[in-house]
Amino acid sequence: MTNRTEDPGHNEQASNLEKDPSDWATGDERMTGAQASYLRTLCEEAGVEFDDSLNKADASRMIDELQHKTGRGEDH
Repeated sequence: MTNRTEDPGHNEQASNLEKDPSDWATGDERMTGAQASYLRTLCEEAGVEFDDSLNKADASRMIDELQHKTGRGEDH
């Protein structure tokens, strides 16, 4: 059996993936093209109006909300 040491950078990367959007350094910037595209799709599926003026943080929160609403964010 091999002893493996845990990569300390791995935990930092994982925690960054879990960071609250309100804590993002770039959260106030305009949402990315990828966010806009996916959010537009989710809005159509959920019957919600798409708001193209959202910033990155708000778009991320709305994506999470709509994934839950549409079932797209569920692990199967």
